[in-house]
Amino acid sequence: MALEEEPATVREVRRASDCLRACPAFAAVQGAALDALAQHAVQFCLPTGALLFEAGAAADGFYVLASGRLGIRASESPHWRAVLGRGEIIGETGWLLKEAREADAVALRDSELLWLTSAALDALAASSSDFALAMARSCARRLRGARPGPVPRVRPRVFAVLPNSIETGALDFACALIEELSRSGRAELIWDVRASTHTAEWFSRLEEANDYVVYLAESSASGWTRQCCRQADLALLVADARCEPRPWAAGVLEAARGAGLPVELALLHENGVTPGAASRWLPVSGAASHHHIIDGNDIGRLARLITRRGVGLVFSGGGARGFAHVGIIRALREARIPIDFVGGVSIGSIIAAGVASGWTDAEMRRRYRRSFVDTNPVSDYTFPFVALTRGRKVTALLRREFTDVHIEDLRLPFFCLSASLSTGRAFEHRAGPLWQALRASVAIPGVLPPVFLDEEILVDGAAINNLPVDTMQRHAPGLVIGCDVGADRALAGDDDLVDQPPFWRFFSRARSGRRRINIFQILMRAGIINGASTAAAQRELADILLKPTLENVDLLNWQAFDRAIDAGYAYARGALEDLPQLPRLDPVEVPLARVDSLAVEILRRLEAAVLTATK
Repeated sequence: MALEEEPATVREVRRASDCLRACPAFAAVQGAALDALAQHAVQFCLPTGALLFEAGAAADGFYVLASGRLGIRASESPHWRAVLGRGEIIGETGWLLKEAREADAVALRDSELLWLTSAALDALAASSSDFALAMARSCARRLRGARPGPVPRVRPRVFAVLPNSIETGALDFACALIEELSRSGRAELIWDVRASTHTAEWFSRLEEANDYVVYLAESSASGWTRQCCRQADLALLVADARCEPRPWAAGVLEAARGAGLPVELALLHENGVTPGAASRWLPVSGAASHHHIIDGNDIGRLARLITRRGVGLVFSGGGARGFAHVGIIRALREARIPIDFVGGVSIGSIIAAGVASGWTDAEMRRRYRRSFVDTNPVSDYTFPFVALTRGRKVTALLRREFTDVHIEDLRLPFFCLSASLSTGRAFEHRAGPLWQALRASVAIPGVLPPVFLDEEILVDGAAINNLPVDTMQRHAPGLVIGCDVGADRALAGDDDLVDQPPFWRFFSRARSGRRRINIFQILMRAGIINGASTAAAQRELADILLKPTLENVDLLNWQAFDRAIDAGYAYARGALEDLPQLPRLDPVEVPLARVDSLAVEILRRLEAAVLTATK
């Protein structure tokens, strides 16, 4: 028996020695010393989600990560302090100081490790000054690179595609996704026939050799599906939006959640978004977010968003000044800058909704002119029990332009903010009728009645946050552009009054040409002044800030419609010329290729059966 076991032992020692020699921390250590250490190394595998050690545990040596990925975090914390890859060492500080572990170490991939015991390490440190110095330098580098708080969010690079059924069409979806990912790096698609017999080291090297990897899982909770989930950074559930929602096969979602993966839903459509599909499929999937896929443009947007390279556009409030956003959008589109996620507050929410609805520049101009210039949206005055206007006119205009569309059915991801008088906090709208969310977001306190929704009393979101860059960052699209039209001096008058003058004097002052303010302007400015005070901090959060000068446009001057649009366009064109680092879309749209996925799946299974039979 001993003779039969010896070759395997020799191979293990050789693998351990190769791993130690490839470790950057040991680059200056003599090979003979590492070979001696390899004789005492213990090799083992750690599945995804398993705990290597926890805070407070005794430190008996340290570990070298031969393949896979590990995360380090404080106990009970959702944030990773560090994410370690192949060739890195883990736990060396505890060994050096002879102290208990300070954090938890968790496998983020199926990982292979070497355990180097304290006895073996102490003996080597006593005999090799090179090794002792290498360990001191490693700890010094780790301390120098340490930063307070959580490390920045890691960009997903590896994706598991989990089809709802064999007929879903996941293969052509995965192929289109790989083609799009390959535009920004090396990308590879892996399926079970290709990878089912390989080790964790093979997967680790595959991921190191590529910028992106897409694993195409099966529709059942097979061993391969579970392997895909263990290897991925993010799970993409794929479903046909035209079908009646049905749960994923038992064990599929459990495999994704067990691996700690964020889960997103991709709904495949034909010729347009299927109304109500998202609201039907989201409860079944349990996904945190969803994407509508119709053509290659949607695949491109999905690829940018899931890799955190998307462009999020945030529009501020500002009354009539908000029409400058329309000009900014036109400039962005002409410069072929992608718009992948939109959000806003007050008038900015209405402009963002037009973008998310897929309106062209001409359509936006026509619709907004019809609703704000051709008619005064706040002219249905009433006795001010709750507000100066009934709000019915604004509601009717919003319902006319946005019909009964729900936020979940918008082709682009969208959010808008209102302010809750019930809680004193911002209220984010991500679902439900679009017109209702917009009506809440523009409910200027005192001018328009509040909106009552789910026991919340909602008013204009600008009262709390007039530039919700922080909300967009929580959705993590990547690059965030803030469009602020409310930063300039918004209200001015020539009167030097302390008390309100007699009624007849208002008419004489109007004829004098003096600038005067009215109750609408006062209430509107008062309603956003708190949000404006926080906007300075929000502007600092934006990766890029677009802030056109609009001092000559009053908050309620709807007749300045064209002037505001032209000012926003002219400003944005000049600003974008100084920002060459912004991503640009290819000038040619790429259609989404379609294949007979069922036929391909049958061929794939036949191929797998043949391979199994010939083994």
